[in-house]
Amino acid sequence: MEDIAFAELRGRLGEDGLVVVDVRTAQEFTGAAGAPCDPRQGHIEGARNLPLARLLECRSVDEILALVALPEGVEIIAYCHSGQRSAFAVQVLREAGYRARNYAGSWHEWSRDPSLPCEPVFR
Repeated sequence: MEDIAFAELRGRLGEDGLVVVDVRTAQEFTGAAGAPCDPRQGHIEGARNLPLARLLECRSVDEILALVALPEGVEIIAYCHSGQRSAFAVQVLREAGYRARNYAGSWHEWSRDPSLPCEPVFR
């Protein structure tokens, strides 16, 4: 399954059966911390936070399924700051049986377009 592109994610945001997962730290997710190269801090509207470090603490598929706690059949789109952490998370999620794709442009790309939904908005 290939990565999801910016235009496809923008068009599908809020779609039933699509779950956007931010694998950055809680501080990055809330906008309290982030890369100085990003014009906005926060996260994609509607995304849920699942830090990669927490996902990697899981020692079995059952632990991953309990942590992620999403129904069968949903499509997960993972992102981080630059697509590296989320690419790794996608591998773990796929091994657990989820349909998962990486948004390689991640927050670095999304934060540059002020017309795109972001929560919270810290400048």
